[in-house]
Amino acid sequence: MQQVAAEAEARALERKFDIVVLVSMFLAILSGFHIHQMLTAGDWSFWIDWKDRMWWPVVAPIMDITFPAACQAILWSKFKMPIGATFSCAGLFFGQWMNRYWNFWGWTHYPLNFVFPETLLPQAIVLDGVLMITNNFVLTALIGGELWGWLFYPSNWPMIAPYHVPVEYYGQLMSVADLIQYEYIRTSTPEYIRMVETGTMRSFAGGVLGVSAFFSGFCSVIMYFIWWYFGYFFGWTKFVKHSKV
Repeated sequence: MQQVAAEAEARALERKFDIVVLVSMFLAILSGFHIHQMLTAGDWSFWIDWKDRMWWPVVAPIMDITFPAACQAILWSKFKMPIGATFSCAGLFFGQWMNRYWNFWGWTHYPLNFVFPETLLPQAIVLDGVLMITNNFVLTALIGGELWGWLFYPSNWPMIAPYHVPVEYYGQLMSVADLIQYEYIRTSTPEYIRMVETGTMRSFAGGVLGVSAFFSGFCSVIMYFIWWYFGYFFGWTKFVKHSKV
């Protein structure tokens, strides 16, 4: 009886330890990914008036595929778990909303519809699905990385579409997002003021969104390769033979 009780206690302790490890991993990935995202694509994620059709579909996907690729390298190569991209993007999404609610809305009183983050979960599910089906990180980079860039804008369009509606304000034609930015002044204004639907790329490309999505997908493939090897390197394990004393 004592042995049975000891084994049950050991299993319960193992389960508690697994929960601690999982929560710690989630918080570590959340914080690292969130800091990386804020430093590289922060303004495009923070403000609705920065979510345009030229730079936002380029900068955000390229900078956001980094941690998903690294997490996939660790979880797939070590545990054969095709959840690395979804796991990291869910952590980022949770951290972003905590930041928006407590910081942007709670402290500075910006409305949430002005500072809501983009979603990466649809692209992450596709990226994990491609890795699970192909069982090859090269094909995942070529196919999943390209789809990552292509699917970014369509998956976020239902959220940002109402803010691209044209309005006339004192004789000036602008979008709803542009009007919001003039009403809520930020610290770095006027540097932060930018028209959401203007850009020099239209002078030779016409519709700019297709060019941005294609370029984003191409660069996401390259970034996936680089960060896959980062994740594989930092998740590398080596066993040292015990020397006889």
